[in-house]
Amino acid sequence: MKGKLLAVALWGASSSVAAAGPIEYSLDGSTGAAQHHAPLFERELERSRTFVDQMMEAGVVVPVPKDPGGGYTHEQHKQNFKIIYQGGQLYKLTGEQKYADYVRDILLAYADLYPTLGEHPARKNSQGSGRIFWQVLNDAMWMVDSIQGYEAIRDSLSEADRKNIDDNLFRKAAAFLSTGSAITFSKIHNHATWATAGVGMTGYVLGDKELVDIALLGLDKSGKTGFLRQSELLFSPDGYYTEGPYYQRFALKPFIVFAGAIERNDPSRKIFEYRDGILLKALRTTIQLTYDGYFFPFNDAIRDKSLKTDELYHGVAVGYNKTRDPGLLSIAQWQGRTVLTDNGMMVAKDLAAGKAKPFPFRSLLLSDGPEGQQGAVAIMRKGDGMTGQALVAKNSSQGMGHGHFDKLSWQYYDNGYEIVSDYGAARFLNIEAKQGGRYLPENESWAKQSIAHNSLVVDQKSHFNGDRKAADKLAPVQLYFSEEMGSQISSAKMTGAYPGVEFTRTLALLNVEGLNQPLVVDVTRVDAEGDHIYDLPLHYNGHIMRVGFEVKSNVTDRPVLGEDNGYQHIWVDGTGNPVSADNAFVTWINDDRFYTARWVPQTGSETVLAESGANDPNFNLRREQMLIQRVASDKGIVFSSILEAHGRYDGAAERTTASDSQIETIRHMRHDNADLLLIKTLAGAQSVLAISYDQDKDRKHTATIDGQEISWKGFAAHVRLGGE
Repeated sequence: MKGKLLAVALWGASSSVAAAGPIEYSLDGSTGAAQHHAPLFERELERSRTFVDQMMEAGVVVPVPKDPGGGYTHEQHKQNFKIIYQGGQLYKLTGEQKYADYVRDILLAYADLYPTLGEHPARKNSQGSGRIFWQVLNDAMWMVDSIQGYEAIRDSLSEADRKNIDDNLFRKAAAFLSTGSAITFSKIHNHATWATAGVGMTGYVLGDKELVDIALLGLDKSGKTGFLRQSELLFSPDGYYTEGPYYQRFALKPFIVFAGAIERNDPSRKIFEYRDGILLKALRTTIQLTYDGYFFPFNDAIRDKSLKTDELYHGVAVGYNKTRDPGLLSIAQWQGRTVLTDNGMMVAKDLAAGKAKPFPFRSLLLSDGPEGQQGAVAIMRKGDGMTGQALVAKNSSQGMGHGHFDKLSWQYYDNGYEIVSDYGAARFLNIEAKQGGRYLPENESWAKQSIAHNSLVVDQKSHFNGDRKAADKLAPVQLYFSEEMGSQISSAKMTGAYPGVEFTRTLALLNVEGLNQPLVVDVTRVDAEGDHIYDLPLHYNGHIMRVGFEVKSNVTDRPVLGEDNGYQHIWVDGTGNPVSADNAFVTWINDDRFYTARWVPQTGSETVLAESGANDPNFNLRREQMLIQRVASDKGIVFSSILEAHGRYDGAAERTTASDSQIETIRHMRHDNADLLLIKTLAGAQSVLAISYDQDKDRKHTATIDGQEISWKGFAAHVRLGGE
C-alpha cells in the first residue's frame, strides 16, 4: 500500500467540527503536506511523531496515583493523556498500526487500574478529589483528551479489548465525573465545563445517549445545570468569561471540543449558532484580552500563560474553520503551532497560501455577566496589540472563587511591557516544591487583597472585607465608554464595596499636543461621610530614576505597612509629603523608555514608596514595587493623576533623550458637579479632561479655567485650551 492515499475525515479536539472536505494523507507515514503546501501542519506531525515515538521506547507506564501537582505520578498521567490523544491522531493520519497498538496498551493498563482506585492520596479537602489526579478537574482533563484518542483507534480493536476499555475505564470514569462528583458536575464553573465535556464526548463515542443528555442538561436533565447552561451563564453577550482572561483561556478548550463533537453527532442543535454564536465570540474575545500574546492577569491568573497554549491551538483552528477569518491565521502564525486535525490542516494550508491578515486588536468594551449587567472590562488601545499601548480598566464582577477584591483597578502596557501591573495569582503551577503546585497561602493573604492591586482601599481593609459571598452580589456600573482615537475614556462606579463609600473611576488614554506617546489619566472620585483613611496604590515595573519630593528612606530598618488585609506583606522603603503636582512625581525606566507618574497631592497626604515581600518566610511572593497615595479625610475626595511615557535610553550608543517628564504640572478643579483635570506641558500646550458624569450625550456643559471658557457635550471629553 506504499504511496497509496487514504482520505480521512478526522474527529478530534477540533476535527469533530465539520471541515470543508477530507484531507489526504499517505499511509506510508508521509503527509500530503508537500502537495497541500502546509509546512506548519507537517512540523506539527513531526513534533507528535517524535514525542510519541520517544514515549513508545519507554513502554507503557501507568503508575498508581500518589503525588500532587508537579509530582512524578501526576506528570506521568498528564503525559499519558497527551500520548493517548496524539497517538490516536497519528494512527488516523498515517494508518501505522504501532500507534493504535500503543494507545490500546496504555488504555488497557488504565482499564486494569481504574476500578481499583479510590480517593487520591494527595487530595485537598477543600476541593473535589480525583482518582487519577489529586483533584477531579485533572481527571476531567484526562478524559477530554483520552476519549478523543480512544475514538481514533476504537474501530481497530478486538471486541474483547473494546469492551474492556469501554466498561472498565470510560464508563467508570464517566460515572465518577458525573454522579460520583455531583457537586462539581453541577456547578456553573470551569471545573464543570471540563467534566461535562469529558462525559458528553464519552457518551457520543460509546453511543450512550444518557451520558450525552446529562452532560448537556445536568444530572436531572432539567437544563438548570450542564454544558448548555454553562454557556449561557459563564459568558457575557460579548463573549467575556466571568472568571477572567486566564480562566477564559482554560475553559475555552472543553467548550470548543465538546461543541465540535455536538456538531458532528447532532448537527440539528446548531451549537455554534447557539446564543448568537457565543462560542466563536468567546474565542475572539479571548484573543482580545491579551497584550504581546499574554493574557491580562486578572484574578487567579498564572502570568506566563500566552496564546501559545493547547487551548488556543485548538480554538484558532476551529474558529478559522467556522469563520475563515484571516486575522485568526496571523494568530496561528504567531503561535507557530496548530493541531493534527482537518481544521489544523486548513489553517496551515491557508497560512502557506498567504491568506493571513493582522488580527484586529482594538479598543472595546466587554460587558460582564450573562445579561451583560455585571460591570465590564474596558480596553483602550493605540497601535498594535504587541508593542503599542493598552490601558485596561477592570470594572467587572467578582469572578467567583477565582476573583480578587479589586474593583475599578487598572493596568497599562506599552513598548511590549506591562508598565502598571497586576499581581495575578500567588502560585507556582505544578512545581511540587511550592505546596504541590497549589495556590499558596499568600494567594489569600496578598494576591486577592485590594492593596495588591491598583484599586482604592479604605481604612486598610479589602473590598467587601474580603468576603467573596458579599462580593458576588454586587458589581460595578459601567457609566461611560468612548473608543474615539486620541480621546479614549472609560468611567465606572462602585457602590457597596465599603459601607457608606461610593467611588467612581475615570481612566483615559489621551493624545496630548507635543507628546510622542499617549497620556494615561486617572480621576478617582470618592463620595463618603465620616473619617476614613484612603490609600490609592500604583504597582509598577521599572527602576526609579527620580523622585520629585524629599523622601525619608528606611535604609537600616525596613518597617511593615500594616498587620493584615495584605498590608502585612508590604515593606516600607520610604515616605514623603509632596505639596503640589510640581513635585509629586516619580520617574522610572523600563527597558529603553522612561515613565513618570504624577499626581495632585491632597492636603496632609503622604506618599509611601514600598515593595511586596514582607512576612514571607517561604519566599512565595515576587518582590514588586508600588507607590501609595495615602490621605485621611472626613469627607469625599478626588485622586487625580497621570502616567506619562517619554524619552529613550540607547545603551548601545550610550545616549539618553528626554529622560525627564515633559509635563510641567497638572491641576484638579471642581465646577458644579464636574471634575476637571488641567494638563500643561513644558512646551506650553494645555488641555483638560472634563468629566460631567451626565449620561445625556447631547447636553452641553461649560466651565471657565484661568479665564478661558471650555465646553463639551455629554459625560466626558478631552478639550484643548489655547496655548500661552
